Amino acid sequence: MKFACLILFSAGFLFSCNRANTAITERIAGADSMAINYFSGDGTRDTVVAVVIIRDKKKIEQIAGLIGAHPRESNYRCGYDGSLHFFKSDQVIQDIDFGIGPADCMYFAFSQAGKPVFTRLSEEAKRMIREFRGSSR
Repeated sequence: MKFACLILFSAGFLFSCNRANTAITERIAGADSMAINYFSGDGTRDTVVAVVIIRDKKKIEQIAGLIGAHPRESNYRCGYDGSLHFFKSDQVIQDIDFGIGPADCMYFAFSQAGKPVFTRLSEEAKRMIREFRGSSR
């Protein structure tokens, strides 16, 4: 009996680890604007070299839909390349850091229920973040 319970618990844990994080998507779904800070590229948050404001609801929903799609392990050695700040009625509703480096350093990082959460940043999300910056010049 104990062995069966252990197997069921383990299976449940494994399947829950690969489940999309819908809570973050729901939290930022109501955002009416988003600010993207681009950092200097050395992995620290010290120097913001560009800021882009997005007010297009469709673009906000596109990036929001990609943030919680794939959970991943944290990788603190990578540093940060920028941050997303979602707003509703001029109030910040969520801050999310991101890394867009090599494949093992592509992630979103945010706080949820007081705990750090990491999700995989896809090639599509990387492309969008870079395009947002390019369209602001």
